[in-house]
Amino acid sequence: MSTDPIPRRSFFEQMVGGLYGASLAYLLGRDLYGDEAQHAAPVFDLRPKPPPHEPRAKAVIHLFMNGGPSQMDLFDPKPLLDKLHGTQHYEKIAGEIENLKDAGAIMRSPFKFAQHGQSGMWVSDAMPQLARQVDEIAFIRSMHTTNLTHEPAIYLIQSGKMGPGRPALGSWVIYGLGSESQNLPAYVVLDDPLGLPINGIENWQAGFLPPLYQGTRFRSTGSPVLNLRPDVERPGEIVAFERDLLSRLDQAHKVRRPGQPRLEARIASYELAARMQLAATDALDLSQETQATQEAYGINKPPTESYGRRCLIARRLIERGVRFVQLYINAQIWDNHTGLATDLKAACDRTDQPIAALLDDLKQRGLMDDTLVIWGGEFGRLPIAQLPPDKDEKKAGRDHNKNAFTTWMAGAGIKAGTVHGATDELGFAAVENKVSVPDWHATILHLLGLSHEELYLEQNGLKERLTGVSPARVVTEILA
Repeated sequence: MSTDPIPRRSFFEQMVGGLYGASLAYLLGRDLYGDEAQHAAPVFDLRPKPPPHEPRAKAVIHLFMNGGPSQMDLFDPKPLLDKLHGTQHYEKIAGEIENLKDAGAIMRSPFKFAQHGQSGMWVSDAMPQLARQVDEIAFIRSMHTTNLTHEPAIYLIQSGKMGPGRPALGSWVIYGLGSESQNLPAYVVLDDPLGLPINGIENWQAGFLPPLYQGTRFRSTGSPVLNLRPDVERPGEIVAFERDLLSRLDQAHKVRRPGQPRLEARIASYELAARMQLAATDALDLSQETQATQEAYGINKPPTESYGRRCLIARRLIERGVRFVQLYINAQIWDNHTGLATDLKAACDRTDQPIAALLDDLKQRGLMDDTLVIWGGEFGRLPIAQLPPDKDEKKAGRDHNKNAFTTWMAGAGIKAGTVHGATDELGFAAVENKVSVPDWHATILHLLGLSHEELYLEQNGLKERLTGVSPARVVTEILA
């Protein structure tokens, strides 16, 4: 390569040619797209946006059962487990299951199954209240995932990838649709006062989307958000003047610092917090509900008090235009490695009545017509026993299973009283009409009027999507 210096005349000739090219590109762009196109940047806000196609649902209540509920003990009866109970089966599945610990023989369900409703769908006696609702529900018995460890499996079902840093499902939804309410967050999280779930607050993170789209935690008792109310009450005129002044200062600050999504999100959050002072307190004021409604949800009595309260709050938030509400259970109450008979029943006792009441309440108020309710965990359980250290079979549970689990949906756009897919005779693997996590995501987005292929954010030349690059299809068989 030559190291000779460029003559001065040649240098200026080349520079002038470059300026001409840049000027021409600018003029052509202005002629084609207008002056503003040269400085256009993506607009991120929570104003309602029309979806690409007609939506069936306007809002979502996601009942996330973290821990991995056992499909063959709740919604997917397997008579062969009774017949083969006590039979050794570990060697037949050992090659497909990594790190299987304390494996025992095939274990029958400790619960009894019966058919319910006009649809005749099977539900175990662990969930007597939900059994009344089967004619409103579409069960997907053929779900499967790609990892049997809680952390990556939860990341996958919450955000489409087995790792942190990705936007959660709720963040994608409000990125695509915005919010019907400008006085409450578009995406509200009602986590358990007893503790955060596995992966903590990363379950509702915005990832590479602007922070504006992350979930907002509401407390189910007391002030919904800390420091929501001012320390000193002041006249309304003074408060209005202060807010107007702050808004103008914020706008001036943003104009001098364009292209700063975190700054814009922070300002938007402060403005929303001011509007929330009345709206959030009102939404969480359950004293406005009748005693009969509170009793139906199991409020003010154990063990349904906490989850019932949050289910009722979810309904009140949806009524007020919140787009996406997500409920969690503390720790992993569905992770029944031991004590299946007692611990799974305890998990059902905490959630069964509140969820059934939520479905009843949504129907009575006409909210099921445009609300999608989703239930499920991150994976399922194995048909063989997992034994405790003392090898006492009466205390046996079930280990993780990525090959099969059950979820259900109800509400807007769902073909009620439907069972989709099937597992093998033991419930070990989905074998008929299999549904992947990307399929599940694509179906939820479709019901909201969004396309999983067209909902994306361009990052370094790559169109980042909830479903990523994985093949995904809408599960039309469960749609009305």
